[in-house]
Amino acid sequence: MARYRDLFRTPEFTPLFLTGAAHSAAQTVAGLGLATLVYRVTGSPFLSALALFGPALAQLAGAVTLLSAADRLPPRAALGGIALFFAAATAVLAVPGLPTGAVFAILFAEGLAASLGGGVRYGLLDEILPRASYPLGRSIVNMATGVCQIAGFATGGLLVVLLSPRGAVLAGAGCYLLAALLARGGLGARPPRAGGRASVAETWRTNRRLCSTPALRRCYLALWVPNGLIVGCESLFVPYAPERAGLLFACGAFGMLVGDTAVGRFVPTRLRGRLRFPLQALLAAPFPLFALDPPLPLALGAVTVSAIGYGASLLHQERLMALVPEELSGHALGLHASGMLAFQGVSAALAGALAQLASPRTGMTLLAVASLAVTYVLARADAGGGPVGAGPADAGPADAGPADAGPVDAESGRG
Repeated sequence: MARYRDLFRTPEFTPLFLTGAAHSAAQTVAGLGLATLVYRVTGSPFLSALALFGPALAQLAGAVTLLSAADRLPPRAALGGIALFFAAATAVLAVPGLPTGAVFAILFAEGLAASLGGGVRYGLLDEILPRASYPLGRSIVNMATGVCQIAGFATGGLLVVLLSPRGAVLAGAGCYLLAALLARGGLGARPPRAGGRASVAETWRTNRRLCSTPALRRCYLALWVPNGLIVGCESLFVPYAPERAGLLFACGAFGMLVGDTAVGRFVPTRLRGRLRFPLQALLAAPFPLFALDPPLPLALGAVTVSAIGYGASLLHQERLMALVPEELSGHALGLHASGMLAFQGVSAALAGALAQLASPRTGMTLLAVASLAVTYVLARADAGGGPVGAGPADAGPADAGPADAGPVDAESGRG
């Protein structure tokens, strides 16, 4: 089995890893600062949640219009240019007196750019690493995201207290600029992975192809919906506990780090198929505790345990990579990232609306119950007993699964 140290001996992996880490740090620092700023100005839990996770809503628009460019652009130029755009746009968000409408227009533009950036970044990761090493590579990328979120939310919380929310937003803009410099200086000048012109029509054609079988549809739903609902719960941390939100986010990032480390490096082959849905159910299981308004230590523990369940995404991604051809890897991974983030944005908006009508505690509880229900339905469908498309159409070579999945994968039809 490949080890983490082997990945860093692979040419270009280290600069791509560092570029993603800087991008994650920028998102957390700037996002917490902006959500706090919007909440102070408007007093609205809905707008605060939307400021933190709303750009993900625009990912859906990008996924159906721009995504065919993910395999048709030179990766270094695309990643550097997108990071520069984020740096400039985030700096504008810190301008005093910027109207709320202008704030969300900029966030929408950032979301469109992010939909393309995710496909380029993860497609390049699949190009740099052997296909068999992709799950391990994605694991360490997710671990870096967790570490950067822990540091980013802690730093963002300090900047909000010691300086101002605008200071945190400007610090995030600086991190985006660092990501652009790392991409330009560390990545090689690779050609695009696919030929032809990018277009909306080509994006639609490839999206239809990727979602043409029940196994792929289930795989995408499992990657998008249950996790997105829990991100909706997390989007209410600011209105739930404004002074403790950074600590709650940091605990969630730490739990995600633990889950990704365990799944990516230590879970044996014979258990990977069986753990996919039970581990995903762990995401939602602790959140109903918030209905009881738990003391802070219990709330922090619940968030930490919950986030371990994000490790299930690695198992779903492993399945996805076994189902798509290599020339569509960037598009397929971009569709995964864009759909996932778009549903996170939808869930954040829904969570904010529920908190506005009732309370943040109620919003968290309802979304957690919904996540558990969706996970159960998808697990039943994968076992052949549910309505999400299990059946003869799942059979065939394209659905055989990764080589290391073994008989568990064949028996469960994991998607």
